[in-house]
This record gives sequence, C-alpha cells and structure tokens, in this order.
Amino acid sequence: MRLNKIGNPRALYSRMLVSITLCVSFTFLVSTIIYYNYYIGVEKKQAFQSDLGNLTQTSREVVNMTDAAQSLSFQIYRNSTISKIVFYDKPDIYDVTAAMSELGNYLSSMPYIESIYVYNPKGGQLYIASSHGQNGVFTAQEMVDTSILDILSHYQDYKPFTPIPRVYSNGAQENDQVRAYTFLCLDAIGWDRAINSAVIVNISAPWINKEIASPADSANATYILDDQGSFRSSSSLQPQELTPEESGFIQQRIKGREAGYFIAPFGGVNSLISYTAPDAFNWQYVRITPYESITEQTNTIRNTTLLIAGLVLVAGIGLSWILSRTLYLPINRIVSEMKVLENEKRDSMFMIRQNTLRDLILGLKPPQSMQQMEKLRKLGIHFTFNDDYRLILLRIDRYQEFREARSSYLLASKFAIMNIASEICGQTYRVETVDMNDDGILVLLNIIDPVEYTDTGLIEALLRQIQQACSDYLKLSLTLTYSHIDRNADQLHQLYKQVREASNHRLFYGHGCIINARDICALESGTYHYPADKEKKLTDALLSGKVDEAAVQFSSMIRETEAFPFQTVQLTVSRLSVTVSEIVNAIQRRNRLQIDGVCGLPSLEAIETIEELETAFAALFLSLQEQLSDKKNTKQHDLICQINTKINEDYMKPQLSLNQIADELGMSPIYISRLYKQQTMKSIVDVILEVRMREVCALLENTDLPVTSIAERCGFTSSSYLHRMFKRSFGTTPTDFRRLKSAQVE
Repeated sequence: MRLNKIGNPRALYSRMLVSITLCVSFTFLVSTIIYYNYYIGVEKKQAFQSDLGNLTQTSREVVNMTDAAQSLSFQIYRNSTISKIVFYDKPDIYDVTAAMSELGNYLSSMPYIESIYVYNPKGGQLYIASSHGQNGVFTAQEMVDTSILDILSHYQDYKPFTPIPRVYSNGAQENDQVRAYTFLCLDAIGWDRAINSAVIVNISAPWINKEIASPADSANATYILDDQGSFRSSSSLQPQELTPEESGFIQQRIKGREAGYFIAPFGGVNSLISYTAPDAFNWQYVRITPYESITEQTNTIRNTTLLIAGLVLVAGIGLSWILSRTLYLPINRIVSEMKVLENEKRDSMFMIRQNTLRDLILGLKPPQSMQQMEKLRKLGIHFTFNDDYRLILLRIDRYQEFREARSSYLLASKFAIMNIASEICGQTYRVETVDMNDDGILVLLNIIDPVEYTDTGLIEALLRQIQQACSDYLKLSLTLTYSHIDRNADQLHQLYKQVREASNHRLFYGHGCIINARDICALESGTYHYPADKEKKLTDALLSGKVDEAAVQFSSMIRETEAFPFQTVQLTVSRLSVTVSEIVNAIQRRNRLQIDGVCGLPSLEAIETIEELETAFAALFLSLQEQLSDKKNTKQHDLICQINTKINEDYMKPQLSLNQIADELGMSPIYISRLYKQQTMKSIVDVILEVRMREVCALLENTDLPVTSIAERCGFTSSSYLHRMFKRSFGTTPTDFRRLKSAQVE
C-alpha cells in the first residue's frame, strides 16, 4: 500500500494529461460523426433534387414529343392525298405514289422521326416511309418489323398516343436494330372493334434519350418504369433483369408513389435511387447513383478528421508518458528499488520454506522438536504433522524432454504446478507443496473429512482435476501417487520413501496414471522366480539372428515383474542387461563387428515406461542385425566393383564376356549374373555394350578414324556388327552420327 501512495503523483499527472488528450480526441470524434451525418443528408438531398429536376424535364420533353406525334397523326388522317391509301381498298399507282411522297415530306421535315407506317387492313398492306431499311408498300408477310404486327393484333393493351418503347429490325444491311418509341393512332369504330386503319409514328429513341441519358463520364444510370410495369434501361430500351429484392422495392416503394428517394443495393452496389411521380402516361423515371460517388468528398473529410484525432491521441499519450517520466524519475527509481527489495524478500522466504519442508521430508531434521515447530510457525507453515495427513507425489512425465524444452522457465513451470495443486486441494485440505529438486513435487495434506479413511474416491477425483488442469494450462502430463493416512510425524520420511517407491510402477501403468502406494506395498508378499528358460530362448534367438523373437522374450520377462516390488524389476533388468551385453560381445568376436553403444545399455533410472524400455532394447537388437546385414552387403558391393573395373579395363577386347569374367573371379556365371542384376538393375552384357558404345561415340565425335578402326579399338568383331548395335542403341548409323555432331559444332 505504501508503494502505491508514493507512485500516485506520477500516475495523477499522467492521468490528467491523458484525460485532456482523450477529451480533445473525443471532441474530434463526436464532431466528425455529427458533421458527417449532416453533410451526408445534405448531399443526398442535393443529389435527389438535381436528379428530380433532370427527370422532370425529361418527362416534359417526352410529353411534348407525344404531342408532336399526335399532331402528325391527325395531319396524316386529314391529308387528302394520304387518305386514299388509308381508306381505299385498292388505290391506284398514282395515288400510292403521291401518298408515299407526302409521307416522305413529313419524314424529312421532322428529323426525330425514324419512320411512319400507314396500315390499311382492307388492302392488307402497310405503307412505310423510313430513312433506313424497308421503305415502300409491303404485305404483313413481307414485313421485317414483325413486332408492330403483334402490337396491332393486341392494340387494346395500349393507350392511344402513349409511347411504346421497343427495339425492332428495319431490314437495313447495317445497324438494322432500331431503338424507337412507337405512337399508335388508329380507327377502330364498329361493333367488333376491329382496326379500320392505323397510323404508326416511330420516334428515334436516341433523340429522346439525349434528354434522359446520364452524362458519359457519370456513374449514374437512368431507367423508365412504364405503364405496363416494365423496368427498362433508357439507353437500350431493353427490360432490365432484376433480383427479387430489386423487384420488391420497385413495386413497393416506387411504382405509383410521389417523387422521392431512398438508399438500397442495386446491381450489387449500394446506391441512391431517385424517382419521379407518375406523369401523364403513368410513366416514372428512375435514376440510380452509386452511393460512394455521392459521399466521396464527405468520406475524405471524415477520414482526415479521424486521422487528426488519432494523431492527437497518440501524440498526447506519448507526451504524457515523457513528461510524467521526466518529472517523476527520482520517485520511480525509489519505487523500483523498493519493489526489488520486496521481491527478493518474498523469494528468499519462499526458498527458506521450501528448504525447511524438504529437510523434514528427507529426514534431515526431526519434525517434532519444539525449536523446529516454532520455526515452521515463523515461516508461515501451518501444516500440523501430529494431525492426520497424507502425501501426494506429482511426477512430471517425460521429464528429460520437459527440462530440455523449458530449461529457461523450468522453475516457473514447477511453481505453476504447485499453485494448481494448492488451489484445487485447498478447498478441502490444509495444503503445503514442496519442490523435491527432481521430477517430483510433493503435496502434504492435513485430512479434515473422516470419510477419507475408508473411501479414496474423493482424493482420486481431486488428483484427476490436477492432471486435467496441468494438461490444459501447462500442456504437460503428471503421474500421481498418494499414500495412506498417517498421523505420526516421525513416519514422514518413511512415508515419502513408500510413495516414491510406488511411483516407479509408472513403468507398467504408463504416463498419466494414479497410483495408490498401499496397493504397491501389498506386492511385497509375493515371491519372484527368475525365468531362466526364457533367458535361454532370448540368448538362442539373438545368436541365430531372430531379432523379433528376442524382443518378444525380453518383453515377456519384463512384464512378468509387474506383480512384484520395484526392486524385483531392477534386479531383472540388471541381469538381462548383463546377459545381452555378453551375447553382443560374443557376436562381435565371432563376426569381427564393431557395434557402437553396446556398453551404453539403457538405464532403468532414465526409463519412464515399459514401452520405452522395450524400444531401447529392440533398437539394440535391430542394430546388431543391421551390422550383420551390412557386412554381407559390403562383400556383394566389392564384387560389383570388381566386375565394373574388369569391364572398364578390358572393354576393347572382343573376348570380354560374362563367362570370361566369371572364370577370372572363380565364380558361377549364373550367380554373378543374378547378383549383378539385383544390385544394379542391369545385366553384365548390357553394361559391356554400354561402355563400348560410349567409347565409340567419343571417337566418332573427337577423331577422324574410320568406322572399321573404331570397331577394332572398342572390342567389336566387325564393323557390320558395330553398325547393327549402334543402330539398335541410337537409331542411326555411326556415319550419320558423326555428320550430325560435326554440323552442330559448325
């Protein structure tokens, strides 16, 4: 508590500076959020107003264009020249020519008109005046623009003089696809409501779209929601493919609504969607603007402000640390020195407690002397040896690996194990823990619950909790051995010896086991008889090279000692080690082998499980077998080397063959042929030919000797035999080979 008070001025000064810095940064942050939201709202509203004005103007332009189409249609109906092809069943050629001329005049005087159709169902003909494609008089079967026929067949679905956006073919050789708005004027008076005549005006979509379309460098896109509920692109007039979500908000939030805007994803991009109210044709115009393009400048301002706030925060904290360190460095030095003294005192007290308890357990000091009891109380050890107590030995599994891997923090790991054991057992017992300076940690428990005299379930449950906690937090395995309950302080050392002796049975039970020392002490009543017959079988197996059988006999002899005290295990392993050493030495002398590590047979003290012991001796047996096998392989290798040397030295002799090599080596041709093939995967005859061919290639490439001379030098009986073998090996003749190599050099 005193140290905290000394350090408070520096902490107070730091907190003041940090608080000011945090307030400034927080002000930046809050103001940024407020301004950001405000400006985002302003930008959205401005973008909507701009889009609404543009789209509204577009709507007016379309209405004006509709009025022009309507006026043109009425003029055509009232034109006496054109009326002849409208109402006459069979107008003569002069009437048709004059009417087509009038239609051409209308077409040329209005550049925004793509084409004019006059339909006379009585004559079954359509009169077309067009600037491109079909132009003249055509029957329904001759029409390229088949979609107009479908419109005339279902004219009831369309309102008169309401634009019909469509894409049709005009029959032109190039650019035959025309995008146009079609205006329909018809005469369908009569009881059957059949068309008596019709005038169709097709106004160029690009002409109208110059008012609707977005600028070329804009990310906006404009669409038309017509009276038929079709959502079309203003540029292509093609229906737009929509996702279910997009179709939903178009039907629910746009169609039939007053002008407005909202934010929603469109085409996978979060966008501002502005739309107009329905116009005179019940059309609505929709503009899609990516949200990022609207908020780009505001986002830049926001990010800059946040960066400034972050820099102020970092600079303020750094300045606070520097100033507090500079102003209060002397106080900090004093506090640090006092903390070091407190840590040293605490560590020294811990070591004294550990050494005192360790001396009591090892029997170096009597636990019942008054002087000793007083010393325990001064050290804060409240464990009472005159009450019921029990010992638990925690042994770290794979301790050698553990020491090598955690050598720098071995003591810290042991301290962590002691804390875990104290924390778990302290809820039920009075606990003391002692590091025994080896792989063991001893836990002393004062018994409180009398149930433990007859039931070991509670103690074993606590031990499993300790194992699990050490496995989870420290990633290590423990073998735990617990003693019976005693209350005689003089028996402390003897009780520890029993627990330590019982823990050695981890050899049979394996890592992570829980051992009751009383069960192990009960094994002393048995009598062990050394299995001399199995020892003889082990000896015979090793001498005959039967390694697997020897390993089985060794394992059987060791595992039989599990039901006896550990001294029996030690004696058995010691005798087997001597026996194995004698057998190995005998094999060495008989086969003149040098086997490393025979004298270094595994020590039982370094072995933790029987599997490790079996593995160590099995490795020794296998090493012995490998040495014997290597000696045999060495003889075969030397023989192969002799054969190769003979071939390399005598390949130029025609009489060199398998039989000649076998005669010189004094061996059977069949034996050396089979051995050579097994070791090299090649036959001796093939190797002789390979060596000769290699020399032939070298002479052909580097000399001008004739092929006959080369054949004699390389052991071939004739040049024709050389030609045949060379052709079979390389697919070409020696002469062609030489010519090819010469060409490559040039």
